[in-house]
Amino acid sequence: MTETRELILLIEDEPQMRRFLRVTFQSQGYRLIEASSGEEGLVAGTTRNPDVVLLDLGLPDMDGIEVTKRFREWSEVPIIVISAREQEEDKVKALDAGADDYVTKPFGAGELLARIRVALRHKILLSAGQQDPLFVADDLKVDLASRQVFIKDEEIHLTPIEYRLLAVLIRHAGKVVTHTQLLKEVWGPVYTDQQQYLHVYMAQLRKKLESEPARPRLLINEPGVGYRLKLNI
Repeated sequence: MTETRELILLIEDEPQMRRFLRVTFQSQGYRLIEASSGEEGLVAGTTRNPDVVLLDLGLPDMDGIEVTKRFREWSEVPIIVISAREQEEDKVKALDAGADDYVTKPFGAGELLARIRVALRHKILLSAGQQDPLFVADDLKVDLASRQVFIKDEEIHLTPIEYRLLAVLIRHAGKVVTHTQLLKEVWGPVYTDQQQYLHVYMAQLRKKLESEPARPRLLINEPGVGYRLKLNI
């Protein structure tokens, strides 16, 4: 029996990019739906139930940020933005609107495929809900029920704020979580402009959880945007 692979919805108006990605995904066995406008993509999203959405921001009929917001009104499907816009402001807007990841053009096929695998793993975690309270990524193991944290089976003691910060990153594991979102969820809405709090506590978390804090493998910085708890690929 032929294995049925995940369905990817590509919303991209540039024919050359669609052609490149079509060949890439077919070679990996993924199924693909193509849309050349935001409205066409939204219709495909509601009728075909894709596993991942790849979304360009510069669409002919509406901005990709608006497409993301429209998707998030009814769907939690992973959305990976693929865009030539390199400004941090554009990345933050896309992520705050509900995108899970942001890849800047030009990009390599290997990088994009890795990001898709991470997005699919995050979707599986969401689907599992709270049935399994044990989170594992690389050497990190967190028992969410008992609030215990381990590195290579050695228990690590975190402060309450450090644990809350880690728990938020676990809840969004594999996704880029913006500075604003982290500050809001950990400290509260009145602290969203206090990025120094976040930098201090993230540095403390890295010292406790990373073998080389200056070269983190788990707690990844997205400069000017936020942080990501990296899942195993």
